[in-house]
Amino acid sequence: MNRYSKIENKTKREIVLLKAKPCKWGKCTFCDYIDDNEINEEKINRINRDVLSNVTGEFGILEVIDSASVFDLPLETLEMIKNVVEEKNIKRLFFEAHWIYRNRLDEIRDYFKIPITFKTGIESFDNDFREKVLRKGANFTDYREVKKYFDSPCVMVGIKGQTKEMIDRDMEIIKNFSHATVNIFENNSTDIKRDEELVKWFVEKYRYLEDDPKVDILFEITDFGVGELD
Repeated sequence: MNRYSKIENKTKREIVLLKAKPCKWGKCTFCDYIDDNEINEEKINRINRDVLSNVTGEFGILEVIDSASVFDLPLETLEMIKNVVEEKNIKRLFFEAHWIYRNRLDEIRDYFKIPITFKTGIESFDNDFREKVLRKGANFTDYREVKKYFDSPCVMVGIKGQTKEMIDRDMEIIKNFSHATVNIFENNSTDIKRDEELVKWFVEKYRYLEDDPKVDILFEITDFGVGELD
């Protein structure tokens, strides 16, 4: 498992994949990332200390991800991140938080006292698909509800049951945000399956997103350089 990398295009930044306590939501039908959760805080902090030791501050920007939300990291790990921010002169952080934490984001902003880009997994702006199929636990009906809290939605494409119309709408909606991440779904241990024809159509139509400075597009889940790499 590679837990440290550098993103050297678009918004250049270092990225770390940390261990976290179990995801407070944990009901998404497509997600097996929660297999990386851990209940032993001593183990979590030991691993995270080692991972964070790789941060150099080269770009002045650090993205911190885990298999849950920033709020599911132990306090000791948050203290480590804060120390890294101060020691390495980090000027901006990227964090991810589930929709259930939308009213608590200022707690993190107040703790770190530097600009934070908050990402959240929306997966689809189609409410029925998001809630009835993916069981995301983000029951909103208008993207402006998301924009009220979060800076950067993460959307997923290429899932059986999705339609081209849904994806076209999602690609239009993300233009309203200062940043977005588009993930092309890959089969995993869950029952949710990839739609190869839909992926092929998407890649042909939306390949230009590779050149959009506001959009990070992941053709494979390890494109950020962290996770299970061959």
